[in-house]
Amino acid sequence: MPNSRHIDLASLRSDLFAGIVVFLVALPLCLGIATASGVEPFAGLLSGIVGGLVVALLSGSHLSVSGPAAGLVVIVVSAIASLGSFSAFLAAVLIAGVLQCVFGMLRAGQLASFVPVPVIKGMLASIGLLLIVKQVPLAAGLSEGLSASAASLATPFGAVLVPALVLAVVCVILLFVWETPRAKRYALVRIVPGPLAVVALGIAATLALDAFAPAFALPGEQRVALDALQSFDTLAGALAFPDFTQLVDADVWRVALTLAVVASLETLLSLEAVEQMDPQRRRASPDRELKAQGVGNIVAGALGGLPITAVIVRSSANLNAGARTRLAAFVHGALLLASVFALTAVLNLIPLACLAAILIQTGYKLAKPALFVSMMREGTDRIVPFVATIVGVLATDLLIGIGIGIAVSMLLAMRANLDDTFALAEHDDHYLLSFRKDASFLAKPMLMRCLARIPDHATVLIDTERADFVDRDIRDTLERFIADAPRRSIAVENVQWPRLNSTPKKRLPWARSPGATS
Repeated sequence: MPNSRHIDLASLRSDLFAGIVVFLVALPLCLGIATASGVEPFAGLLSGIVGGLVVALLSGSHLSVSGPAAGLVVIVVSAIASLGSFSAFLAAVLIAGVLQCVFGMLRAGQLASFVPVPVIKGMLASIGLLLIVKQVPLAAGLSEGLSASAASLATPFGAVLVPALVLAVVCVILLFVWETPRAKRYALVRIVPGPLAVVALGIAATLALDAFAPAFALPGEQRVALDALQSFDTLAGALAFPDFTQLVDADVWRVALTLAVVASLETLLSLEAVEQMDPQRRRASPDRELKAQGVGNIVAGALGGLPITAVIVRSSANLNAGARTRLAAFVHGALLLASVFALTAVLNLIPLACLAAILIQTGYKLAKPALFVSMMREGTDRIVPFVATIVGVLATDLLIGIGIGIAVSMLLAMRANLDDTFALAEHDDHYLLSFRKDASFLAKPMLMRCLARIPDHATVLIDTERADFVDRDIRDTLERFIADAPRRSIAVENVQWPRLNSTPKKRLPWARSPGATS
């Protein structure tokens, strides 16, 4: 939080208002992400509180807001299932926080810039697809144990709760309509965030069904279930703690590494996006941000919260609401803390179908069809790693999928780089073999294809003027061709070799290789 001496009255007013707006945006997202992750709603709120009260104090960013991220839901669900318990998962979150602090100390904040854009977009698109798939059952109120009633519909997948399905469909439509330019003409739409409007609609529907159509009322398992907290003592009792005996488990470390890498990538991408939107173009140290997020995840893991990242949805809402300093993020965290004491009864009226609708829209934004069309138009070198990342994530997990995408990008870049290492020009029986750049051993297949096109009785000019480095394999291949040239009546002219295995600042004088003829 900035020094109070630097906060004027106008900034204070703007930050307080922005903090309230971000709180209204973050509240349903924290609940929805926790529900989608299969954990208690309190775990999502706790992460939002830590993101506001801890990370905001340590971060160097003026506008970034941290909390539980929809992009980590997939990792959380699979990690809890594979590790067998939430306490073991919390140990992984704690380790991930330590790893992020190490990343920051090693100045790894710039590493995200080395990850190809198609891989990042592929990672986000795959997360979006998984979010949608995993939230559809919750949006439909699917339950195998649901008894047949007027409010349910039997399907091969289980009983669908009709009120939940209708409410989810209406909420999804409302969320998309809420963001249209025509809707933005109205002051209410501009002031009230879409997720908050959906939550308000859900609460109103719950109250109306309870009062006027009990047969169609949503059962308790289809609503948020927060325990009432009367004091800080009861708050302490609601906390969950990691199983420290799991710190030596290799699977826990694997999950921790995945969380640390993906959370760091999402944080750095969010930080860059917010800085580009900031009218004052203020920059924050990415290394400091990684350390702040690391401390936040250590605290979240120690107290029973979900993993934390900087979140672009909340950060952009913070910016658009007029935030000027980190005080706005701190205020949003304080309000989330107050809500667990004062708003429990209201929060427990929220249907899970509404929260599922919010995450379905979030997933759509990450994997919208226009993104796939755009990547296809950008060419093979963009769409192939993009699709490879998506397939890799869907078939394995996020970390392996990212690795597959990076590997494919490197192979494509290598191929593009090698394809034009040599150029072979032909005029009658004269051939010009030009080195267009430095030649590594990877270019050897292309060189052999060029040499194979040169017939007997030809005259060959070899120009290495543009190459400062020629790998020994390339030189050996050419020297074998030159040595065989007299047998094929081939004349080889003007061969000059740069110094092997180095990049000299000055060229060596021309020298003829053994076997060359003029």
